[in-house]
Amino acid sequence: MYAESLAKMIAELQKLPGIGPKSAQRLGFFLLGSSRQSVAELVDSILQAKDRLKYCSRCFNITDVDPCLICQDASRRSDVICVVAEPKDLVAIERSGVYNGKYHVLGGVISPLDGVEPDSLRIKELLGRLGGNEVKELVLAIAPTTEGEATVIYLNKLLKPLGIKLTKIAYGLPIGADMDYADPATLSQALEGRREV
Repeated sequence: MYAESLAKMIAELQKLPGIGPKSAQRLGFFLLGSSRQSVAELVDSILQAKDRLKYCSRCFNITDVDPCLICQDASRRSDVICVVAEPKDLVAIERSGVYNGKYHVLGGVISPLDGVEPDSLRIKELLGRLGGNEVKELVLAIAPTTEGEATVIYLNKLLKPLGIKLTKIAYGLPIGADMDYADPATLSQALEGRREV
């Protein structure tokens, strides 16, 4: 029903998360109706991001400088590390404006059905950051899904013997929800209401 090149573009757009056939079709027709320059700017911005962005060598946030700006910020507390699953979770917490410590991005959550075991995550790197006596608290800010809870339980067993205070964000977040969809007020309450694990 579509010209071959349009069908290919729609098929490629449909590979993006959250984009079904109708959304891909709408985006495809929107791009066709856009100027060549605006489409070129979109393509260029995607290619620049792919070329320039990398993971911070300390916290594993996505950045274009290493270490990232959060790790470089001397005004942030270095005795508290907020452990999140993905960079998008870090962004959601930053939007709340409540947290002023450092971060550690695990790179996912434990999910044996998806082939994600503890060794697949950046847990060894987290342990490496805890070598000195500087870190006093770890805030486990992992979405309350089944996989997220399994990750929190695993981290609790692993980290509790180190004598570092472990807290978990409060359940102001809906069960099964992604943190990047939560509004700043909900995330703010979840962070302020965190409790020891």
